Amino acid sequence: MTAIIEATGLSRRFGDVHAVDGVSFEIQEGSICGLLGRNGAGKTTLMNLVTGQDFPSSGAVRVLGEDPVENARALTRLCFIKESQSYPDAYRGRHVLAMAPRFFPHFDATLAARLVEDFGVPVNRMIKKMSRGQRSAIGAIVGIASRAELTLLDEPYAGLDAVARHIFYDRLLEDYAAHPRTIVLSTHLIDEAADLLDHVLVIHEGRIEIDAATEDLRGTASTLVGRKADVEAFVAGREVLAREHIGGIASATVAGLSGDDRARAASSGLEVTPVSLQQLIVRRTGGATPAEEVA
Repeated sequence: MTAIIEATGLSRRFGDVHAVDGVSFEIQEGSICGLLGRNGAGKTTLMNLVTGQDFPSSGAVRVLGEDPVENARALTRLCFIKESQSYPDAYRGRHVLAMAPRFFPHFDATLAARLVEDFGVPVNRMIKKMSRGQRSAIGAIVGIASRAELTLLDEPYAGLDAVARHIFYDRLLEDYAAHPRTIVLSTHLIDEAADLLDHVLVIHEGRIEIDAATEDLRGTASTLVGRKADVEAFVAGREVLAREHIGGIASATVAGLSGDDRARAASSGLEVTPVSLQQLIVRRTGGATPAEEVA
């Protein structure tokens, strides 16, 4: 496969803050890559660097084989939709869709019209009078219908309800299957988007924490629950991502368990459950799962 994005030692500093800190990675052509991480991890800054909207402090990034900064030849081949996408004050939804073909050579107006119906967007309403969800839907429509060779979507469905988000996932995957291209999707709704993703890049405090195929990550961690002494004995010497205990009962999330390991754990009286992609990433980036936060 051909790398459509190549970053080498890429950094962006804002004073003493290292928003992106010496990252190196490749995103392959014809894939859907999830750019995942906590708020403030550096996802949007990284996307701004990739799309030439910001300048690296050091290192380099190449997009479609070229430096993206002030490079019309490269930039006309990509589409970048931000969560905070802004439009001229006088624009209505239909104006955005009418202008889109000028920026995106492969824009499909027929598809855009169908998506307007799917999302129920009032395209005759002024953008500034739309709800947050309606503005997000406009961005999602442009992102899908652009059919750009490289599409970057930064939290494109902020404000969409659960039904609208699933419409977004379904339509994106449906059109990607019919018209393959490269899509980079930044999201914090990891479990919702997990089935779309071929590859995962997890950024944490400006650095790449995980760079792996989604399939390779599935099943790489398990949670063991049982008597504290039994759990501690089993996990001794293993990579433990998290521990909890209440009285004599303990749980431990462990990376790298093989099928035989899980079978031995179960035969030792431990309850063994797989860890979802979202739980794995939360553990890897030092956060707590929602259940732990409640506890």
